[in-house]
Amino acid sequence: MAAALAGCSTSADEPAPPVSGTAESLEAEFTSVVHDVLPSVVEITRDGAVGSGVVFDNHGHIVTNAHVVGTASAFEVRLANSSAVRPAKLVYSHAPEDLAVIRVEDPVGLVPARFGSSRDVQVGNIVLAMGSPLGLESSVTQGIVSALGRAVPEPPDPANGVPGTVLRQTIQTSAPINPGNSGGALVNLHREVVGVPTLAAVNPGTGGAAAGIGFAIPGDIARDIAQQIVENGRVVHSGRAALGISAVTVTNDRGEPVGAAVAAVDPAGPALGAGVQVGDLITRIDDQEIRTAQDVQAEIAAQRPGDVVRLTITRPPTAEPRTMTVTLGELPVPGGGA
Repeated sequence: MAAALAGCSTSADEPAPPVSGTAESLEAEFTSVVHDVLPSVVEITRDGAVGSGVVFDNHGHIVTNAHVVGTASAFEVRLANSSAVRPAKLVYSHAPEDLAVIRVEDPVGLVPARFGSSRDVQVGNIVLAMGSPLGLESSVTQGIVSALGRAVPEPPDPANGVPGTVLRQTIQTSAPINPGNSGGALVNLHREVVGVPTLAAVNPGTGGAAAGIGFAIPGDIARDIAQQIVENGRVVHSGRAALGISAVTVTNDRGEPVGAAVAAVDPAGPALGAGVQVGDLITRIDDQEIRTAQDVQAEIAAQRPGDVVRLTITRPPTAEPRTMTVTLGELPVPGGGA
């Protein structure tokens, strides 16, 4: 055993190995980014719940998640560099994108964040998640961009009065996202907010958060929705693709889902013009197999208005598949079908 340990230092007095120039430079860059951006990230509290927000402009507007504001209309905001509480009021909450804007009554000292273009984000980029996880304000975690363009179902939150939705074009990141991080900032090393951390993946085996798998709403979407709210008091253009149907999941004799049946067709929607009828069973969209109504939502959420998709359907009484081409419309505001 002694021979096996030869050459290994066990002394607490041994000096630590020097930090390489590259590591030292990266460490300094992290510190600088946190110093520059953290003043733009705030803590939001309401009814005992804690979340995060990002300063949007000099007029006191702060963008956050709809599930952070819940059904409340009044909030308390704390800046990263102050323990003072500032009252804020809800401007508008937009559940389909899980985004909301609140406004601080006293905007003095607020530092607006700089939003970057999500189109410039690449898998492998280093990102920092800033917010108030578990009520620990001004916390920072680090990771990389793991994937792009994810359509992620977000379950309903009845306790907060928030319906479920499908988040579109999300950024998947390994930066840990914990309760309270929601509504904060996902920041690149250029000091730009490229996403709004919103939820962590759930480990089906444990029911808890899956380590290293979190999702952020792209900064482009957050900026667009927030700007509409600031300018109009509400969202006027959803920016989301619409097929123009409502669907329900169909199962076989063994209870296994086999497709999404069209339950209703919007008379002004694109599906009707393409020939889709009530009772049609959608089994594929483009090359993606469809087994549930949620699959339809996820596939359409991954598209943009004007995109063309191929629907594979079967129509009773035959089981012969047929293909239809549909040019997607824009989901009306508020609500709508898939």
